[in-house]
Amino acid sequence: MGKRPEFREIKSYDDFLRYYWYREELSEICKNLGIDYTGTKQELNHNIEEYFKGNLIKKKHVYHSKKVCKEISLDCPLLDCGFSFNSKFRSYFSKLTGIDNFKFTADMATAWRKVKKDHDITFTIQDMLDVYNQNSDYAKYDNSTCEWNKFLKDFCADEKNSMFQNKLKVASILWKKVRNSARPKVYTQHLVDENMDLLSEYL
Repeated sequence: MGKRPEFREIKSYDDFLRYYWYREELSEICKNLGIDYTGTKQELNHNIEEYFKGNLIKKKHVYHSKKVCKEISLDCPLLDCGFSFNSKFRSYFSKLTGIDNFKFTADMATAWRKVKKDHDITFTIQDMLDVYNQNSDYAKYDNSTCEWNKFLKDFCADEKNSMFQNKLKVASILWKKVRNSARPKVYTQHLVDENMDLLSEYL
């Protein structure tokens, strides 16, 4: 497996995508490039993609609304109604959806981050409801942040790995191999077989 190169050695976005990067690493790369280094992994990846295209996305100034919606309604912009993932808005969305124990979704959290980052004063409660009902593509949660969790789960689910005393340690060794390579970020039994020399001490 080839070792992951330093970012400065990477010449294209396609090459960049071949390797796994933690959010903190992406943020540091963006900071060093002089572009916006805030937001989710998905947003940081987008900033880096634009960098390779020659577009430098600068950090935007924070929008502070001076208007406040006195009464929450579907046409209230989120930035003007004091929106937050709190009990007040959970109760409001519970009434809108008819769901007693309403829970905000990952897509809603991603949409709210996008609204704040882009200072989108047009995004309303109705728009957020559309995101909840999956009737909007305004923002989608980046599932790639869960790759390690899935890798670990699949490793532990493989009965052949019951021979290892410290499964977490073994999985992390294999994950590091995969993370720093251009290989798919998924667990396979072949990974165990080809790295048995590194893992034998954990048998």
